[in-house]
Amino acid sequence: MATIKRGSKLAETLAKDILMQICQNGVVIGSQLPSEVQMLEDYGVGRGSLREALRILEIHGIIRVKAGIGGGPIVQGATTKDLGRMATIFFQASNVSFREVIDARLVLEPMLARLAATQCEPSEVDELLAAQTSTESDQAYLQTSAGFHRKIAAMSGNRILSLFSHAIEDIFHERVIGMLFPSEKRDEVVCAHDAIAAAVAAEDPDAAERLMREHMIEYVRYVEERYPALMDEIVTWQ
Repeated sequence: MATIKRGSKLAETLAKDILMQICQNGVVIGSQLPSEVQMLEDYGVGRGSLREALRILEIHGIIRVKAGIGGGPIVQGATTKDLGRMATIFFQASNVSFREVIDARLVLEPMLARLAATQCEPSEVDELLAAQTSTESDQAYLQTSAGFHRKIAAMSGNRILSLFSHAIEDIFHERVIGMLFPSEKRDEVVCAHDAIAAAVAAEDPDAAERLMREHMIEYVRYVEERYPALMDEIVTWQ
């Protein structure tokens, strides 16, 4: 275990060390970290510094602190929503608009589809082809449609691009949760997803990239027509 250096950033340094221990020891999500007494002894710091370090990890979604008897820090595992929430702080401070957010998706999504068509595993292709976009209800449509895009990103083989894509998607969906394609147009979305999946399965990166770009452009066109003010709205801290 690393020695924690004293200084103004003690809590931040301690938080980094705790995270390193979680990763190096392969601690799984849901596992409880050592008690406060044990951690104070292990790291040789004061109670205030330890609690501040745990708070830093909790804010970033790495752990959650359960109160009461038998409580304490529990490994939670950061999600793309945690990354997206953190990013919105910088987006708001820089006056980033939703137009810029969706422009970023227009760059990332087609590239992820291209990568998926070039290096995905056969088992992943089978899962993609089997995952149908449902139009039975708004909730089913939202979940399966987002799931399709996440599956494509996961198949790209690039975890950083996939992570950023998911985080940007989370930011956008948080704002446009009710702005779904009208029911009469959802069959077109299903057809677009099926065509992209077929191109990925055929290992045709040019077609996969082109079809995904056309699909995303159609969605942008729909949002611009129905909710024009949204595109120039500034992203706010979630």
